[in-house]
Amino acid sequence: MAETPVISIRNLTKVYRLGEVEVPALQGVDLDVYRGEFVAIMGPSGSGKSTLMNLIGCMDVPTSGEYYLDGQDVRRLSKNDLARVRNKKIGFVFQAFNLLARATALENVELPLIYADGIPARERRARALRALELVGLADRAHFYPTQLSGGQQQRVAIARAIVNEPLVILADEPTGNLDTRTSVEIMGLFQELNERGITIVLVTHEPDIAQFAMRVVEMRDGRIHRIRPVENRRRAGAYAVVGQSSNTAVRQ
Repeated sequence: MAETPVISIRNLTKVYRLGEVEVPALQGVDLDVYRGEFVAIMGPSGSGKSTLMNLIGCMDVPTSGEYYLDGQDVRRLSKNDLARVRNKKIGFVFQAFNLLARATALENVELPLIYADGIPARERRARALRALELVGLADRAHFYPTQLSGGQQQRVAIARAIVNEPLVILADEPTGNLDTRTSVEIMGLFQELNERGITIVLVTHEPDIAQFAMRVVEMRDGRIHRIRPVENRRRAGAYAVVGQSSNTAVRQ
């Protein structure tokens, strides 16, 4: 594991204004995440975990404090530079999948490459196909989201998140819309991707899902309450599909 954190946060605060009222969402958060880690962020509603995820993902800017992503001071970046960072260094996976209904699985996975500069259409298609193969869905490339199960849609979303070979995957409640067995399969996929070197930060309210991570960050009232290593870490290798052909991958 590298000594320099890929994510380094110091005294991060975020205050929202509702009329004349200030609402503190984050209050002095310190956090380091190292390359190759798998970190779960937990906490009750209103604890600040989603706000922290938005700041890590460069989808919002802090009120104060420091945030370095891969050694780069994120606070000093323009909106256009932040967009480039999101596209090149961060892959996003959401609870609701966020797939375009009128686009095929392949076209959905291609989207981040379209927003990147200078990638020919043929290369975009080839990279998207490789990403789908990696998650075990190469033979579903031309299916539309409505033709796929929830687990398959989430795998398409994960393929979209990794197609640009990001430094970090940010997953916000990625199993929230899935049944138990499919959730385990998706977590197995995350573990396999993590073993390939991708850093993963996952927000979840489910303790059993957090047990797939290496460390758990527990938040309360806009602060980090404690950070603990995961004991008796759950493994989902039996369900993983990374590296398998689409004919042998488990599907739900």
